[in-house]
Amino acid sequence: MPANTHRHTPIEDIHALLIGSSFIAVGLTLLKAAGLVTGGVAGVALIVSYLTDWPVGTVFLVLNIPFYALAYRALGRDFTIKTLATNLLLAGLALGMPHWLQVEGVDPVFAAMFGGTIIGMGILALARHRSSVGGVGVLALYLQEKRGISAGKVQMIADCLVVAAAFAVISPAKLLLSILSAVALSAVIIANHRPGRYAGY
Repeated sequence: MPANTHRHTPIEDIHALLIGSSFIAVGLTLLKAAGLVTGGVAGVALIVSYLTDWPVGTVFLVLNIPFYALAYRALGRDFTIKTLATNLLLAGLALGMPHWLQVEGVDPVFAAMFGGTIIGMGILALARHRSSVGGVGVLALYLQEKRGISAGKVQMIADCLVVAAAFAVISPAKLLLSILSAVALSAVIIANHRPGRYAGY
């Protein structure tokens, strides 16, 4: 089989991990400022942070630990290393965001739509460079690559379930906006990361 001449270079991979992680960190900052949640492990981390006041990044990193073994077995060493690097970046960015980006007030609808979309763009950048934020994203990418099932659809179902679980910590109005955020996030993946569309890895 001929070599893939479109394959990303290591420098391109590092750049994508930095940009993708930064997008996700900014999106999570907007959602938290509006009192909203999102799907996946990031959503669970936000819920835990609301209940405990623990830093989102630290909770996110700890919750992802069990998924590294799945990533290694299902998608290989390089994917797992990049995913771990992404998670460490996100943890560091989440700790720094309160100092770098202080959101005094944000419209909840804007936070839901833009926050969800920019998180989706970050996840897309990571996926196209063989990385992820871990959690459900690992399973979604595995099912797309091995079974041809849309990663975006898997992500959307899981995200809606996580958001629904947030009913215990947020109001019904914020719950609906959080669902909107999860849909905006997944729409980016569904529209831009279909099986066979990308040849960069």
